[in-house]
Amino acid sequence: MKAYSTTNKHPLAALAVSSLLPLAMLMSAQAHADCPRGDLDDLYCDEDGNMVADRPADESEWANPDTLIFAYTPVEDPAIYSDIWQPFIDHLEEVTGRNVRFFAVQSNSAQVEAMRSGRLHIAGFSTGPTPFAVNLAGAVPFALMGSDDGQFGYTLQVYTHVDSGIDDMEDLKGKRVAHTSPTSNSGNQAPRALFPELGIVPDEDYEVVYSGSHDQSMLGVVARDYDAAPVASEVVERMAARGLYDEEDVKIIYESDRFPTTSYNYAHNLHPDLVEKIEEAFFSFDFVGTALGDEFEGVEKFIPINYEEHWQVIRTIQAANDVRYTREDLDQE
Repeated sequence: MKAYSTTNKHPLAALAVSSLLPLAMLMSAQAHADCPRGDLDDLYCDEDGNMVADRPADESEWANPDTLIFAYTPVEDPAIYSDIWQPFIDHLEEVTGRNVRFFAVQSNSAQVEAMRSGRLHIAGFSTGPTPFAVNLAGAVPFALMGSDDGQFGYTLQVYTHVDSGIDDMEDLKGKRVAHTSPTSNSGNQAPRALFPELGIVPDEDYEVVYSGSHDQSMLGVVARDYDAAPVASEVVERMAARGLYDEEDVKIIYESDRFPTTSYNYAHNLHPDLVEKIEEAFFSFDFVGTALGDEFEGVEKFIPINYEEHWQVIRTIQAANDVRYTREDLDQE
């Protein structure tokens, strides 16, 4: 893939670069037709067997853009996060010496497609969509938000209204339950893999209604539009901190073990010198006293991770759901 540069100040303009990128990617895929790749799309190779796309062997395919496009997962209203991420974006610009533009994506599929086509360079992908980003878009997960002692992650929590009359999982039978989107881990995949062991099968024992996002699921429970909803604990905690709902209106009837949270990724074809600076920016960022630190309570730094190890439990859940890492499956949301 060819690198591109832009000094345009509008992120959408930066994302509108060269329609020839997909053709270049197709040509690269044809050149790598016989390489080992596991679950990776035909665009990528995995010679070292670490389950993520290798950097292209041809240095002419290394991207080294003047303007970096960064996007955070659309798990909540994306517009909220432009200002919240600004302190980090300023730090990323300082360390890399590049312009950085925040792009507010509206869906997981749009975010994955943007990186796949070369229009997105750095991204936070939520837990469930991360394997799609890895396999379809050549995303390379390298960091998570965590604490100083290296702890990270979130839980799947099932909420219901305090006056719903629902006290345990079996009470969900015959009810209307909000899942978020098909690719979401805590909002759909984990419930489908874990709930049958608790005696409750989604789509059989209760009606699944897709809300579109964790915040919509939670607000729907508060408004009693849904009888219950499985959601990510970290999202609910941030909503409560912003006063978006009264915690006394809801109750938890189930909580899972911890899962990895949003992964931070760079595109596989970025120049290695640029990747080094991107990683330096993440791992040197100080959350204390910033809007980002205030938003993600309990988070103190970015910690290094690798996809093969830290996403094993997620891949297991998705395998139990017969998930295939295809663009068609991603587009179901």
